[in-house]
Amino acid sequence: MLIMHHGHSEFLMESADGYRILTDPFDDHVGYPMHTVDCDAVTVTHGHGDHSYVQKAQGAQVIVDHAGTVHLTPEITVTGIPCWHDDQQGKLRGQNLIFIYEIDGLRVAHFGDLGAWDEELAARLEDIDILMIPVGGFFTINAASAARLIERIKPRMVLPMHYKTDANATWPIAPLDDCLAALGAQDAPRMPLLRVTKEDLSEQPRIAILTDRA
Repeated sequence: MLIMHHGHSEFLMESADGYRILTDPFDDHVGYPMHTVDCDAVTVTHGHGDHSYVQKAQGAQVIVDHAGTVHLTPEITVTGIPCWHDDQQGKLRGQNLIFIYEIDGLRVAHFGDLGAWDEELAARLEDIDILMIPVGGFFTINAASAARLIERIKPRMVLPMHYKTDANATWPIAPLDDCLAALGAQDAPRMPLLRVTKEDLSEQPRIAILTDRA
């Protein structure tokens, strides 16, 4: 399995047999370079433009933007779990979805713009191999809350997302270095992409930064 980070909350996952899933495609107000992406499916955690610009997805046959389980192929499933975009049960920013993908024997989770969590939600998020989690705060949980959730659900590997960079420098969210300090991961390695199998997952770093696509 390959995972690439395009910036913000947009990742491209590719299974061993070449099936490609794009997560939370961003629009041009985010500040990152805009590219079209060849993929087979798109998942959208919520309807805000920085997570739902599906027009950039070329060739996608399926758009998943709802709770429940979808069989993308006989071997690949995605399950949407409803949660909130804020800590006031959606009164500020509405609902969000957490997606759990089962690909190549791995359970991969994308938390979208998770704004709050509790023990009931955490109990549904155990046994995750690779976790993509927002850490920047303000619009989502911050790094301290993310660290507590990581400790609670114990994923095998963590890929932080949704933090301040040069592309979104005016946004009221925390920069990556501050987030890594809160996560206790100042030495997290930078990678251009993640190539991983279930067999070599234990050899991967606990927290890694996937560098943004230029």
